[in-house]
Amino acid sequence: MEQLGLSSRVTAEQIIGLSLALLVMCFGLAGSVLPGIPSTPLVMLVAIGHRLWFGAAGASNLVLITLGVLMVVSLVMDYLASMYGAKRLGATWRGVLGAVIGGFVGIFFNIPGIILGPFLGAALFEMIGGREWKESARAGVGAVVGLFVGAIGKLACCAAMMGLFAASVITRSLNSL
Repeated sequence: MEQLGLSSRVTAEQIIGLSLALLVMCFGLAGSVLPGIPSTPLVMLVAIGHRLWFGAAGASNLVLITLGVLMVVSLVMDYLASMYGAKRLGATWRGVLGAVIGGFVGIFFNIPGIILGPFLGAALFEMIGGREWKESARAGVGAVVGLFVGAIGKLACCAAMMGLFAASVITRSLNSL
């Protein structure tokens, strides 16, 4: 380390701080697919906390703004994906509404609820609207497919946020002194 000239530039506190930040961000990454754990909001919160603690050695303002945009995109995408999936497979506005309501109710019933909630909500609301079971079930399947697509998108946004944060912190730490 001494031969590379890095020992005087990067402190142990900065290395530990980045390591801890990335460790906590991994919980956010897991939250992209697991219920009950915030995903991109947790990554954003950790990035802001790291910046407040380390100042110039933290993520840049531009990176924090980009992380904020990615967080908003992932949250919007997550909520809209289930609705879009239901609509794509033939749901009416009732099925889309049912998928959203079922998704919110499903949050309280862990992983089975997260998967079954949008399906049951979309199917039930379609049946209430007078559609046959087969058409209603198709709308429910669309809601679940949309849910999985949303989770994959959220996972990608979360991973991009973590990579961007780490690259910014490493670059700024090496250039700070």
